Amino acid sequence: MEPAVVSSAFTIARPEAGEYAPYYERYIGLVSGTDIVGTLESQRRQMLLLLSGREESEGDFRYAADKWSAKEVIGHVCDSERIFAYRVLRISRGDRTPMEGFEQDDYVRNAPFANRPLAEVIEDYIAVRRATLTLLRNLDEAASMRRGIANRNEVSVRAVAYLIAGHEVHHRRILEEKYFVGQ
Repeated sequence: MEPAVVSSAFTIARPEAGEYAPYYERYIGLVSGTDIVGTLESQRRQMLLLLSGREESEGDFRYAADKWSAKEVIGHVCDSERIFAYRVLRISRGDRTPMEGFEQDDYVRNAPFANRPLAEVIEDYIAVRRATLTLLRNLDEAASMRRGIANRNEVSVRAVAYLIAGHEVHHRRILEEKYFVGQ
């Protein structure tokens, strides 16, 4: 049984354009509404509906020889969300130490996603998303507005929260359109 959803005392406001590098608009622009915690919770349910009942072969599917498998896409979403949530944690706590970027292809290449059962990759997604939700629910308004440097760009906590959601939308659409077509 899932624990009851507890909402934060305030809503993490939508970031303004100057709070993140223009490149990230491609993700943040995919997020509608102004309740990022509710959006992330809704996304968790949508992703689980998309992935539930999938065969192991579907997790191993690649729509082209040079593309990641479905399990690797899900694993990439998890790794990226962990990194983004770490940025939220550090920046929200006032840590002004610049954080480097990461090379997604190296992460996927060096991860065990392709060799793990699909069910375990899905469990990892659930755990990562729960941790992200807990982190965001425990922020106050001042923390959500703090800014730091990540990947050589200034970014606000709330922008990273919306980036997490937009990145997931981007990859879920790819899963729907290229991996699980017509299902």
